Amino acid sequence: MLMTKIMKEVDQRDHHRDHENKRFALLLAARDSEYVKKMYGGYFNVFVTAFGEEGERWDLFRVVDGEFPDMKDLDNYDGFVVSGSPYDAYGNDSWIIKLCFLLQTLDSMAKKVLGICFGHQVICRALGGKVGKAYSGWDLGIRKVKITKELVPLMNCYLEDLDEIPASLSIIECHQDEVWEVPSGASVIAYSDKTGVEMFTIEDHILGIQGHPEYTKDILNNIIDRLLNDHSIERGFAEDAKIMLQIAEPDRKCWEKICRNFLKGR
Repeated sequence: MLMTKIMKEVDQRDHHRDHENKRFALLLAARDSEYVKKMYGGYFNVFVTAFGEEGERWDLFRVVDGEFPDMKDLDNYDGFVVSGSPYDAYGNDSWIIKLCFLLQTLDSMAKKVLGICFGHQVICRALGGKVGKAYSGWDLGIRKVKITKELVPLMNCYLEDLDEIPASLSIIECHQDEVWEVPSGASVIAYSDKTGVEMFTIEDHILGIQGHPEYTKDILNNIIDRLLNDHSIERGFAEDAKIMLQIAEPDRKCWEKICRNFLKGR
């Protein structure tokens, strides 16, 4: 019993040491909303709360404002997260073109890159896939994402403490663009009734997720209000999305575990 306790404490210390040397970068492709600044101190805090662990270093690069990591520093990072954005991943804004070049470089270095929503789409574009407006329009609310059989081994690694890998996971969605075609060599590992490519992976270093594992329901509620005020969505559609948020729950803990274990190479 004593030996078991000592081994457990050593494992915990080793686990903590692993995190102490880890360094990650958030490539933020959206500007902080007033609501997120007030409630969370900015999107950076939202992402680090969802994906970060004690002892790690996380750096923020506001790529939407042209702020990028120095190319000579890329090797110092263990992983990168590309956020969502109100911009189109297929747009030709100078920062989006520069981001595509950065993503091509990170892919050639086999660096861990996690793409969320816009990030998922722009990785696809950068590596030769096709992205465009969703054929079926906005997806806003909570949606069940179905796991393909190919994802089961991956899920076994990322959700190792669950007795059984779920056939589907619910996630917060907020997008009107989608991946039409994944890059050569990519595998589609999740889909939904609404979107054909909910998740894709390239080898073990790139993971794209169309939904928002980092979002809380209140963040989406605020986005719905802003989209309605901007006349980007119809009132009836907004009300339906809000009702869904009241009756359904995203599987946030599972999604956070998937993202953390992917980034940390576990």
